[in-house]
Amino acid sequence: MLLLNIGFFMKSVALVLENLKVSFGAIRSNTLRTILTILIIAVGIMALVGILTAIDSIKKSINDEFTMMGANTFSIQSRGMNVQVGGQRYRTLNHSHISYQQAKDFVDRFEFPATVSLSIWATGAATIKYMSNKTNPNVGVRGVTSGYFETAGLDIEKGRVFSAHEEDNGWAVAIIGNKVATELFGKNEDPLEKIISVGSGKYRVIGVMKSKGDAFGGGPDLSVLLPVHNVATYFSRPNMNFTINIKPNNPLHLDYAVSEAEGIFRIVRNLKARDQSDFNIEKSDSLAQILLENIKYVTIAATLIGIITLIGAAVGLMNIMLVAVAERTREIGTRKAMGAKSSTIKQQFLFEAIVICQLGGLLGIAFGILMGNVISLITGSAFVVPWLWMALGVVICFAVGLTSGYLPAVQASKLDPIEALRYE
Repeated sequence: MLLLNIGFFMKSVALVLENLKVSFGAIRSNTLRTILTILIIAVGIMALVGILTAIDSIKKSINDEFTMMGANTFSIQSRGMNVQVGGQRYRTLNHSHISYQQAKDFVDRFEFPATVSLSIWATGAATIKYMSNKTNPNVGVRGVTSGYFETAGLDIEKGRVFSAHEEDNGWAVAIIGNKVATELFGKNEDPLEKIISVGSGKYRVIGVMKSKGDAFGGGPDLSVLLPVHNVATYFSRPNMNFTINIKPNNPLHLDYAVSEAEGIFRIVRNLKARDQSDFNIEKSDSLAQILLENIKYVTIAATLIGIITLIGAAVGLMNIMLVAVAERTREIGTRKAMGAKSSTIKQQFLFEAIVICQLGGLLGIAFGILMGNVISLITGSAFVVPWLWMALGVVICFAVGLTSGYLPAVQASKLDPIEALRYE
C-alpha cells in the first residue's frame, strides 16, 4: 500500500513537472505576447507595492522624527496640543501657567523611578554670535536641567552637560546644537570654552550636541540650551511657563508613571478630588499616533486603487489567454488525440497563466520597491523593504493568475479533439 502511494505521488510530480515544461515552452514560443502580458501584471503590482511602500516610508519617517525627540517619555504642560490634519482638528485645552516653584515642588515629590527634567523657552528666534560670525535669527534658546538630555533623547558629541553647581546658580554656560556650531566655528575650530553671545548675554560653550537632523525645520541642531535658572533670571517675563519632562526607567511602566505624575501634580496645584486636572499630559508619540491614524485611511485608499489596477490587469490577461486558446486549438486537439486528459490540458493553461503572473509580479515588486523608496530618499529615512507587501504581491499574483487562467483553461479542456483537429 505504501509503495502504491509513493508511486502515485511520483507520477503526480512527474505530470506537474511535464505541464510546467510545456507551459514554459508555450511562453517562450510567444515572446512578444508574453512580455506584454508580464508588463500588464507588473504595472498593476508596481502600483500596489509602490504606493504601500511609499506609505511605509512616510510612517518610518514620522516615527524616526518623534523617536529622536525622546521615546517613551511624557510631559506635564499647561499649553495644549492644537493640530489639524485634513478636515479634522485635534485640540486640548490651555490652562494657567506652570510656575518654577510648582515645577520644583513636583520634582521634590515625585519618587517614581524615572528621569525628570524641567525646560522653559527663552526665545525661538535668537541670533547667536561669535566674533564676526553669526547665525540667522531662527535659533531656539531653551533653559533646561541636565536630565533634559535623556528625556529629550539628546546626546553630547563634544564636552559635557551642566553640573549641579552650574544649574543651581544659573551660570552663563551653554550647550549648542551641531548646526549652530558649524555656522559659528566652521569645521576646523573647536567650539569648547569659546564665548558666544545669546541675546545681550555672554555664555561659555561647554558642550556640542550630536546631530539629530532638521526635525520639522529646526530641532536640536538649531538650538542653544542654557541652565534653566539662568533663563528664569535673564530672560524673565510675566507668567513664565515651565514644562516638566519625565522618562520612566522602565518603558513598560510608562502608563503607571503617567498616573503617578498626574496625582502628584494635582496635589501641587491644590486641586480637590472632584476638580478636573488643570494641566495637560502629553506623551512623546501623541502627535505621531494622530498622523499615523490618518495615514491609515490613505493606505486603504491606495490599496483599493492598486486592486482596481490589478483587476484591469486580470481582465487583460484573461483576454490574452482566451486568444491563446483559440490560436492553439489544433495543438490542443493533437494532444488530446495522443491521449492527454482534459485535466492535463486544464493544468497546462493554468500553469501558464500563473507563471506569467508570477514573472510580472516579481518585476512589479522590484519596480514598486524602487518607486516607493523615492519617498525615503526625499525624507532622508532608511531604505524600506516591505516584506509584507512583497509576500502579498506574490499571493495576489497567484490569485490573479488562477482567476484569469481558469476560464480559458476550462474552455481548452472541453474542446472536442475531432473538432479541434479540423479547426482552421
